[in-house]
Amino acid sequence: MLVRDWMTVNVMSLGVNSSVLDAAEILREKNIRQFPVIDRDGILVGIVSDRDIRDALPSKFIPGDAAMEKSGGLCTLTASDIMTLDPITVTSDTAMSEVSEILVKYKVGGLPVVVEGQLKGIITQADVLRFICTVSGSMRGGTEFGIRLNAQVDSLAELLCEIRDLGMVFTSAFTANHAGSRNAYIRVEDLGDKSAEQVVEIIQEKYEILFYVNEGITVDVT
Repeated sequence: MLVRDWMTVNVMSLGVNSSVLDAAEILREKNIRQFPVIDRDGILVGIVSDRDIRDALPSKFIPGDAAMEKSGGLCTLTASDIMTLDPITVTSDTAMSEVSEILVKYKVGGLPVVVEGQLKGIITQADVLRFICTVSGSMRGGTEFGIRLNAQVDSLAELLCEIRDLGMVFTSAFTANHAGSRNAYIRVEDLGDKSAEQVVEIIQEKYEILFYVNEGITVDVT
């Protein structure tokens, strides 16, 4: 899954000389958390976050009553005064998994998408959450099972084949190493003619069921 499939295009950006007051107004109206800053050639030169704008209102850059003078003070502050230079960027071909790692590591709300210096869009935390909801199948409903896998490499493939043979339809399958074991998280869209409890009884004959979530209710099994 690549950034180009999930990024926000037609992103709201600022010019280097854009007023901070104007940016604050857009922030309030559009609920935008970050603005890429571009020069007159469309080249990304920085980024302004909602926190940068809040810190400037009233300005930490200008002392005392000068902050609200119409001929100066806060009215003279521009994006170039408060932006972060050379922000972390990704390309449209960057993997979404890498985007997630960058957002967590650097604790930023979004990453400008740049191709040959030109701003093409932005990928935000909201976009990543939308991606996760889609690939996990959570937006389609169904029942999720947490299952501890056996040690052999092909245990997930065997598990999925057994679920299929039970007449069930699964929409997603994820694995993760946790506390020294490998767990699978399977979302089943259609249980066929069985209840979640019946499915647990059948799967438990070969696998350790950790929990299942059905209609928003989590049931711990072990």
